[in-house]
Amino acid sequence: MENKAYQVLLYYKYVPIEEPELFAQTHLAACKELGLLGRILVSHEGINGTVSGTLDQTQAYIDMMKDDERFSDMSFKIDAAEGHAFKKMHVRAKKEVVHLGLGDDDINPNELTGQYLSPTEFYEKMQQDDTIVIDARNDYEFDLGHFRGAVRPEIKNFRDLPQWMRENKEQFEGKKILTYCTGGIRCEKFSGWLVKEGYEDVGQLHGGIATYGKDPEVRGQLWDGQMYVFDERIAVPINQVEHVIVGKDYFTGEPCERYVNCANPECNDKILCSEENEHLYMRSCSDECRTHPSNRYIVEHQLTEEQVSTKLQEIDRLRQNA
Repeated sequence: MENKAYQVLLYYKYVPIEEPELFAQTHLAACKELGLLGRILVSHEGINGTVSGTLDQTQAYIDMMKDDERFSDMSFKIDAAEGHAFKKMHVRAKKEVVHLGLGDDDINPNELTGQYLSPTEFYEKMQQDDTIVIDARNDYEFDLGHFRGAVRPEIKNFRDLPQWMRENKEQFEGKKILTYCTGGIRCEKFSGWLVKEGYEDVGQLHGGIATYGKDPEVRGQLWDGQMYVFDERIAVPINQVEHVIVGKDYFTGEPCERYVNCANPECNDKILCSEENEHLYMRSCSDECRTHPSNRYIVEHQLTEEQVSTKLQEIDRLRQNA
């Protein structure tokens, strides 16, 4: 572990939780008392969280969770950090800790899931014939980093993955399927759904990319780019042997690993772009978003109509010269 004053904990557990609303209230109070910041979801099916704090604060949280028999065997992925990775502390009760959009046919990973694979097993199986690796994350996560040769799902939300799989079923039939996600929680349901759909050879990366990147034998090999995380860090490195940038600037196509959100609040799409291009294109993914009346970039920088017009003209000139 690096010698840093803070830690970020990533964890989940599929386990029955009665009265998740009450649990969320009491858990929030406990987290605030410890001084943690983060985001935790709880439901009848379990818990899914990421929190940050000092070494003492995060260890106290781990000890608190381990003292509860429901979470006594829960695994924590731990990252060293310079400071808090969140601005606030939220604990929310939800219908599901991850939403795959299956309704009454939802998967219980404690009853049905794919074969757990250690980082070493996953690394070896990725390189076998007739094997397809499916990224179970959203498209913008994939664009920042992914396993070499993995299939990119054309989805912006996890709940859209089953439908996308059905629409592209022919390319997966008769293949060995491996799947992965950030910490493992999405793969628990997705791999179980694959088994239920009739796929016979399904494996999932146990512990997710976060575990794979810390494995002392694999050392993150065959991973390109960085891993997207849902906190202030945005991206964390995985491959300890070589770093290959796969992200591309939205505007120029140049190598890029810097994410921003579109300044149009009604769009809010994630955009990979350099700081220079963020200002040139007003942190907006399209002309429509640039001229939106609620454009946050214009408000933040107090741009006048004349300044906006000048920027739009400059963008037009760049397009004409491209």
